[in-house]
Amino acid sequence: MIITPPPVETATGHVADMYAADVASDGFVFAYTQALAVNPEAHAAFEQMIRAVVPSIGIGVYEAATLGAAQAIGSPHCLLAHARKALRAEVVDEQGLQSFTRGDDSGFSSAEQVVIRYARKLSGDAGSMSDADAQELRDAGFSDRQIVDITFAAGARNFLSRSLLALAVPVDEMPGLPPALAQSLTAS
Repeated sequence: MIITPPPVETATGHVADMYAADVASDGFVFAYTQALAVNPEAHAAFEQMIRAVVPSIGIGVYEAATLGAAQAIGSPHCLLAHARKALRAEVVDEQGLQSFTRGDDSGFSSAEQVVIRYARKLSGDAGSMSDADAQELRDAGFSDRQIVDITFAAGARNFLSRSLLALAVPVDEMPGLPPALAQSLTAS
């Protein structure tokens, strides 16, 4: 990584909070957290956006949008982090995530599967999207607000994932994620 993050030992304010959260949950500061700490105001704004969309769509739909986008982008950072979050929140089980790495979304609810497809398309070919794509979300029972928030969730993942990839941020091992699953996620 060519950028130099703020040192852990001298971090203050929001950066210190970012670092402390990683240490409290995993015992070390992730490389992606350090990269994001170079602009703590942008990190805080990103976190605020996520807090603004999750209440209307729920954690399961948020993680489905995030995983679908991260997979389409090929973001190991976000695939690992959000696979772990999805497991912990019981959105999907380990077998469902293994299937997901092979393009089989059946471990997710039918509504979440629609969200994954939408997020993949948004992340891979947004220019070809039409009202028909949003109509699939509506047909799955999502309201206008939820359709917008699903779009924002997938778009936010594009912003963060592509930024980490562009900065060549190293990928850390993800504690608490079964090694075989982590390998499948990063190979997909």
